[in-house]
Amino acid sequence: MENSDEKGAPPGGPSPADGSGSDPLVGSILDGRYRIERFLARGGMATVYEALDLRLDRVVALKIMHPHLAHDEAFVARFQREARSAARLSHGHVVGVYDQGSDGEHVYLAMEYVPGRTLRDVLRDYGPLTPEQALVFLDPVLEALAAAHAAGFVHRDIKPENVLISDDGRVKVADFGLARAMETSEQSLTHGVIIGTVAYLSPEQVERGEADGRSDLYSAGILLFEMITGQLPHAGESPLSVAYQHVNSDVPAPSTLNPAVPPEVDALVVTATRRDPALRYQGAGDFLVDVRRIRSSLPPPRPFLDSRDTLVVDREALPAGAPAGSAAGSTAPRPSAAATAAAMGADSVPRRRRSRAPIVAAVVVLAVVASAVGAWWLAAGPGRTMPTPDVIGMSVEQAEVALAEVGLTLTASEEVFSETVPAGSLASTDPAAGDAVRVDGTVVGAVSKGPERYEVPAIKGLSQAEATTAITAANLVVGTVREAFDDRVPEGAVASSSPKAGSVVKPGTPVEVIVSKGPKPVAVPNVEGKKSAAAKGALSEVGLKVDVKQRFSEKVKDGVVISVRPAAGTVVDSGSAVTLVVSKGPPPVTVPNLIDMPRDKAIATLRKIGLQPKVVEGAFSPLNRVISQSPAAGTEIPKGSTVTIRII
Repeated sequence: MENSDEKGAPPGGPSPADGSGSDPLVGSILDGRYRIERFLARGGMATVYEALDLRLDRVVALKIMHPHLAHDEAFVARFQREARSAARLSHGHVVGVYDQGSDGEHVYLAMEYVPGRTLRDVLRDYGPLTPEQALVFLDPVLEALAAAHAAGFVHRDIKPENVLISDDGRVKVADFGLARAMETSEQSLTHGVIIGTVAYLSPEQVERGEADGRSDLYSAGILLFEMITGQLPHAGESPLSVAYQHVNSDVPAPSTLNPAVPPEVDALVVTATRRDPALRYQGAGDFLVDVRRIRSSLPPPRPFLDSRDTLVVDREALPAGAPAGSAAGSTAPRPSAAATAAAMGADSVPRRRRSRAPIVAAVVVLAVVASAVGAWWLAAGPGRTMPTPDVIGMSVEQAEVALAEVGLTLTASEEVFSETVPAGSLASTDPAAGDAVRVDGTVVGAVSKGPERYEVPAIKGLSQAEATTAITAANLVVGTVREAFDDRVPEGAVASSSPKAGSVVKPGTPVEVIVSKGPKPVAVPNVEGKKSAAAKGALSEVGLKVDVKQRFSEKVKDGVVISVRPAAGTVVDSGSAVTLVVSKGPPPVTVPNLIDMPRDKAIATLRKIGLQPKVVEGAFSPLNRVISQSPAAGTEIPKGSTVTIRII
């Protein structure tokens, strides 16, 4: 894949000095259209060249498949289908696929040329990145995955070699859809393409060869782990041991290796790499939202500089924020007409002429004074009133604060039951909400005790008379009295009530009393030859207790009843215990350890000791060895049982 495990010069760099520069394809024209300019890299799947598209006069990255793949008809057909599909994926963070075709024995893919380096180069040159730097790279990768998943693509091979960083700082993901093409080529599996990327494979890819968008997110989580710790979470002496760890071990938090990693970045990795896909991020967009939220809380990332002090990556740490508003100024409001009139001096009021009717004037003055005094009493004096605020449903403390804000005082009075107001809150006030209350006055509040409820008393085992007394004392009434068989309560005593003891009910609720008639006589059913569950159900249905004992049997199948005691037909009291003897089938066989055993040898081993192998394997199994087994080694199981083995 482009820049996927390829060896040689990075895109845009000089040709290697190992003989690659004399490649016979350099200078040739492929398919009458692509003039191959220089060698770029070589990997397990293809050789990559810089080429000029003579038809469109543009530089492309030309990926030419190795001959052993080009001769694989199934691979070529799959490759062409996947390439055509990938060409429809257009996104700023995805390396574009322009064309695919063949020229003689050469099967090729023309892709967008991205001069720069891979993320692997960055990690090799700079070592572990800071969390803020790592998230700068991860952000566009997740954007690319979100777009690809929405279009129906699963990458299947996210790793640093497939993340390209251009010279101007753009980040692009390469090789969408091409990992799937490799599945049909058995030859390719021996050339390290899949084996070389086992460090990034999700558990479901290892176990079943299955992948969906969540598999890419698992790989992206491993990518983030590697960026900020400088190493992979799982290591081993062989690809099988690494694959085994993906399936059986959780990815640790990066802070266990790099204490500088903040907890929220730990959480990103842990969530993305859950072994159960249902517990991971369910979409790249969800992952991206958390990445951007956490980036906003971290310092801006330091830029990366190469040996020539050329800026390699300089993305902003955060999206541009909202523009800052202008400074909040204050302008004194112009005085209103009323304010102006109040501010006028006494000399501005005209003098009143002396009245020629002093008595009338005196009456008028007294009336005016009386009216003014009354108005003052109500509007500004002690007679002022205001509407009572609505504080129903507030706690006493909340109501005190709300009333104090308008100059009123709260006095809590008695507690009352309320069907609508929670206990501890105000159920009513005097005056009521909206009614007039004197300014600086007092509001009397009644505190709710909650709904009036009583517990049904425990009357089991009491006589009927004692039960009646207990029910009445609880502010409830005795309802229907009926009799029923009961295995545990003596005849004549109360067996139960409805509602049951401890139920909280309204006052006056009728309580039904059930009086015991003692155990009910039953005949033991004939359950020999039935399966254990069915036999237990039949016995329980007639009120019998079941004690199960197991015994090996060569004649009776596992889980089937051999005998019952007391014998079928015996009449016993309901609630009595009966014993079922249930077959465990033939004597057990110990399951051998099959892990890392070749497929055929594991199958033969199981059959030799009388066990049936069930083989589960994905679309391809490059190692052809057992990676897991069920049941585990050392487990004892009956002869003829099935042992499931998973092959990788």
